[in-house]
Amino acid sequence: MLHNYLIIAPQTLTTRVSTYPMELKYHPGFGSEISSEALPHALPKGQNSPQQCPYGLYAEQLSGSAFTCPRETNRRSWLYRIIPSAKHKPFVSIEQGNMSNNFDKWQPNPNQLRWKPFKLPEDGKNVDFVEGISTVCGAGDPRCRSGCVVHVYTCNKSMKDKCFYNSDGDFLIVPQLGPLHIKTEFGELHVDPLEIVVIQQGMRFSVDVTGPSRGYILEVFDTHFQLPNLGPIGANGLANPRDFLAPVAKFEQCEVSTGYTVVSKYQGKLFAATQYHSPFDVVAWHGNYYPYKYDLRNYMVINSVSFDHADPSIFTVLTCPSTKPGVAVADFVIFPPRWCVQEHTFRPPYYHRNCMSEFMGNLCGQYDAKKDNLPGGATLHSMMTPHGPDGKTFDHTSQMELKPVKVEGTMSFMFESSFSLALTEWGEKTCCTLDDDYYKCWQDLTSKFDPNWKPSEDDGKQSHTTSTTT
Repeated sequence: MLHNYLIIAPQTLTTRVSTYPMELKYHPGFGSEISSEALPHALPKGQNSPQQCPYGLYAEQLSGSAFTCPRETNRRSWLYRIIPSAKHKPFVSIEQGNMSNNFDKWQPNPNQLRWKPFKLPEDGKNVDFVEGISTVCGAGDPRCRSGCVVHVYTCNKSMKDKCFYNSDGDFLIVPQLGPLHIKTEFGELHVDPLEIVVIQQGMRFSVDVTGPSRGYILEVFDTHFQLPNLGPIGANGLANPRDFLAPVAKFEQCEVSTGYTVVSKYQGKLFAATQYHSPFDVVAWHGNYYPYKYDLRNYMVINSVSFDHADPSIFTVLTCPSTKPGVAVADFVIFPPRWCVQEHTFRPPYYHRNCMSEFMGNLCGQYDAKKDNLPGGATLHSMMTPHGPDGKTFDHTSQMELKPVKVEGTMSFMFESSFSLALTEWGEKTCCTLDDDYYKCWQDLTSKFDPNWKPSEDDGKQSHTTSTTT
């Protein structure tokens, strides 16, 4: 058990001075059973709900799965807090800006789509994390617990005396510009670009920023993210469990005379309630249901070392499985720095039509299949929409000398889903960053067909394509 002995004296949240250390303590491991205390002996011994909890705390369970789920999928944590989360004024509907879970209002668009970098808040306009969430596309219905949504966030203001929780599903947050300091009921997480954070259903959190910030959010309704099965890869590789980090218990003991706003996303709408105590008053917790972060630079890349371009599934960090074996509600895939050494191979991603929807974003550097995909922007190649390298990339890489090359200084990602993602009005029109000329990157592709082609001497040396006749 890791103890983090920290006592925060009573104070008014509206006047507190916050410091956010870059070096926080974390619990390592993915899906682990964790016990965490901010005060010694705050966790009850031998049971979850004693008649009287240590320090006069209240026991409160947060369930992330049905009580009767099998042990391997059962998710819950026990929180020991100063005031139960039930103590608040009634929720009332509030303005939700560009956030939406209604995907029937806008005309479908099967075209290849690319967005230039999403715009940051205008000068003089202060926008916090929740206010800055805009929905690009999605499918499904949180009321039926089925589907996924892609949002972007752009903000420049910290959430003061305000927290947020998602009743509909999990948030996988991918910062692209600016760090996020996230305060949760379980403790604090500092998340830089090239790291991700998962805030699971029902967990209350608040986001502080130090300046303009931008990033992407993948929301899933069905179940929770898990590590992909490795199959023939074996026991190790891809995202290793030890590199996932959960917060250490840390609490605020304070009353808020002006009121603390709790924002809930419920059935795709936003509601707010007022309470007069901090939602981050959890002194100790234990369980296997908590927020966590992961550094994408720790990813152990698997790739071909002989020939051909392997499917992008080898770059899956996390997956949210559907009820169909092998089919995901959504996968989170990255394209990190790596060596390319394949022989006799066209190395960039191949031309492709997919039964899945592919939303891609660039975090930094250049994406190897399209140099014009800028950091902070995105592409969407919907179900069965053809896509692949542009003409210049094809001509260059089909003729280049195939020597070992290290792809460096880049990190792109993909949200891949089995759902057919529908655009929102904001995603296609109001955001004003859609690239109307994207389709032109394929217009210079020309026929290279030669009916008189004959195999060369080099073709015969490609052992993997040579047949033997007896």
